[in-house]
Amino acid sequence: MVRHRLILAATLLTAGFAHSVCAGWSDYLDKLGGAITGSDATGSSAVSSLSDQEMVAGLKQALEKGTRFAVDSLGRQGGFLDNAKVRIPMPDSLAWVEKSLRTLQQDQLADEFVASMNRAAEQAVPEAAAIFGAAIQAMTVQDARAILSGPDDAATQYFRTHTEAALTEKMRPIVTRATETAGVTASYKRMVSSAGGLTSLFSSGATDLDGYVTQKTLDGLFLMVAEEEQQIRENPVARSTELLKKVFGSVSP
Repeated sequence: MVRHRLILAATLLTAGFAHSVCAGWSDYLDKLGGAITGSDATGSSAVSSLSDQEMVAGLKQALEKGTRFAVDSLGRQGGFLDNAKVRIPMPDSLAWVEKSLRTLQQDQLADEFVASMNRAAEQAVPEAAAIFGAAIQAMTVQDARAILSGPDDAATQYFRTHTEAALTEKMRPIVTRATETAGVTASYKRMVSSAGGLTSLFSSGATDLDGYVTQKTLDGLFLMVAEEEQQIRENPVARSTELLKKVFGSVSP
């Protein structure tokens, strides 16, 4: 009975969401770049004789480059929706809703539901700028050594460890506001809220839509950071500064 009511309600959902991507990422990183790109090299010109200052400065450059790429790529209209690698699908717990809508030839409603979740993610991503920047500034010599000698995603793991909780706290309210103003997701959330005690019959993914979108946003963000990190490690062409060439050249096969 509950499922039939949800299907019926879902077919009546209307869309009408607005998208506005937060700005300021590039401006923030331009200021940050001046603080982190300099090297205080005192060792010889040999690649194998990196000073601690060079190593830390080079890692900070790499992290700044990777996070800039991730945020610029995802924090814009279409950043999630048009990228198959990170596009947020309907939650598994709502797959039956999507199937029912498409069976009823209500494809537009299903597509709008998915689009609204991805638009919410795109609006939330720029909040990562300041948090990533703080993690970069806090990096120690020990952190740099572990990242430089670690696996291809060592820098991404560093970020995930040091920023995920703060990113979740900053991004979730933005996701919530976005889904509450988008016609389809707003209607769904109102419907779930009005279900009262019946929500105990639903999975957590069906009732906590904002938590689902926030987690998928973070997953996509870290995936893009990891891809750029791998490029810098493996592809000399991606090392866009002399310092990156020297630092990552010292550990290249």
